[in-house]
Amino acid sequence: MSTFEDQGNLSQHFAARVASTQRRLTQDLASEYDYIICGAGTSGSVLAYRLCEDPSVRVLLLEAGGSDESETIEDPNRWVMTLGSESDWGFSAAPNPRLNGRSVSYSMGKILGGGSSINVSTWSRGHKADWDFFARETGDAGWGYDSVLSLYRNRIEDWTGNSDVLRGQGGMVHVQPAPDPHPFADALLAGAESGGLPRFPNQNGMLMESAEGCSFVDETVMAGKRRSIFRSYAYRAMAQGNLTVLTQALVRRIVFEGTKAVGVEAVWNGSTKTFRASHEVVLSQGAIQTPKLLMQSGIGDPAHLKQFGISVLQALPAVGANLHDHISFACIWEGTGEPLPMTPRSQTVGFWKSDPSLTAPNFYTYAIGVPFPTPENAAWAAPPAQGFSMICGMSPQSRGSIRLTGADANAPLTIDAGYLSDPQDMKDLVAGITRAREIGNSTALRPFAKREVHPGPVQGTELENFLRNGLVTFWHQSGTARMGSDESSVVDSQLKVHGIENLRIVDASVLPRVTRGNTMAPCVVIGEKAADFIHQKTTISVTESVLQTA
Repeated sequence: MSTFEDQGNLSQHFAARVASTQRRLTQDLASEYDYIICGAGTSGSVLAYRLCEDPSVRVLLLEAGGSDESETIEDPNRWVMTLGSESDWGFSAAPNPRLNGRSVSYSMGKILGGGSSINVSTWSRGHKADWDFFARETGDAGWGYDSVLSLYRNRIEDWTGNSDVLRGQGGMVHVQPAPDPHPFADALLAGAESGGLPRFPNQNGMLMESAEGCSFVDETVMAGKRRSIFRSYAYRAMAQGNLTVLTQALVRRIVFEGTKAVGVEAVWNGSTKTFRASHEVVLSQGAIQTPKLLMQSGIGDPAHLKQFGISVLQALPAVGANLHDHISFACIWEGTGEPLPMTPRSQTVGFWKSDPSLTAPNFYTYAIGVPFPTPENAAWAAPPAQGFSMICGMSPQSRGSIRLTGADANAPLTIDAGYLSDPQDMKDLVAGITRAREIGNSTALRPFAKREVHPGPVQGTELENFLRNGLVTFWHQSGTARMGSDESSVVDSQLKVHGIENLRIVDASVLPRVTRGNTMAPCVVIGEKAADFIHQKTTISVTESVLQTA
């Protein structure tokens, strides 16, 4: 464990120290810091903490949202209440003709902790196939599964479940198996097993090296309370004196000298301030805000930027492209009256393939003890008063984009979610939904399932229409500043923006392809990797300086 405040970081004493230190730092703001991190979400929180392990390094962490000190945020079962709140950016994708003209809501965390403060607290590390794909895409074995597994085991995880050689202990993030499983959860796993999904001891061990499987979920909840990544990382450094955290600070643009990032312009406390970074500027604002800031700062597709009179600093057409997340839908059953877990969080997870030829799963599912339809599908077939939903997510082939509507930081975005733009996705959805229905209609679930309501025994165009009316986001937006070495990428394998000095991107926008399962844990990896890259750069710089003066 770190030498920072580990055991006492939730105590009133430590909270008072944090408040006192941050009050002093914000009252006497510096004009220059070593590093400026834009966004105190999952990846940004990790990076801020790691940089501040060196007491001589000064870090400014800017967050557009507010404090995470709220009972609603602290209670993981109240995550639904955060949607559409002041803690949510509240984005919406443009109406999509392939979804019968529907607009998909794109919630993203606008709060200390970002998505880790408003999500369902599920810990999903990503599949072996994901990380090995990233290594091939970047030509960097450090992004491969073996390297990332070492990070999880030796630095990140503090796993409290049964012993497993693939799990870590003593790390920064408290991870536990779902406590006190409900009989409904046991029935779900039995139903999944009867449908051919092998059962694994936990979600993030051998299951993430296998083609299919099911287990109880892993979660970042301690004693019934949410443990966001901000609380697990950045908060621990806030009494140190070398980390300044500003909330309600909207970054308007990156400041450059030539093609070198030297600072940012931000609105805070009603005035515009310019902060300089002597080492690096880091964007960690997520897959929607990060490409927006890049484009409004002159980095992107030249033709698009010129539409709004933005001077082109660096031509990178891939900025804002490759937008995708897990396409999600809900299958719903009417209950028998047998008690169901009345929370909007699942205790189980299943991963499967829609095509037997695949070597890794492209579907995953959670189950909750309440009906969860879209308004359109609720109008088509009324949901039951009592029942359960299987929420299924699919890794899509379709891609969308983020585009500006103006040069001003407050100008809205045009978000094309791209759902079903690739015809293969509908084929996979139709094939994949069959597995979900088999599990829900299995013998093991008969004590809880009276009848299938959504989609019911429909086929062909009627089933496709159910999906068009039912597809929603899983809030795992990724890919809009993808890493790689070709012209369709934005950053290299060390997360540095092509053609720009001292500017890195550290969030899910760098993922070439969304990982299987929830993206919180992979974003922790991104933050840890970024810290390593920066430390390596600093070590090299110091060594070169010593050699030059020798």
